Amino acid sequence: MASEAQLRANEKYLKNKKTMVTRLDPEEYEKIQEAAKKVTGGSVQAYVLLSIRERMEKDLRE
Repeated sequence: MASEAQLRANEKYLKNKKTMVTRLDPEEYEKIQEAAKKVTGGSVQAYVLLSIRERMEKDLRE
């Protein structure tokens, strides 16, 4: 179980963050996970954020 200090630190950290939930079919998630292993070593979150940032950069240039 987390200590009181850890709980407070986590709460403080999360206050400054936004959460984005995405629901995927298992097959689609597996494809993303496979690509993430090749690009980021396995982190789906890192892969998704990288993809979004690259797309945003492209969209903002147009």
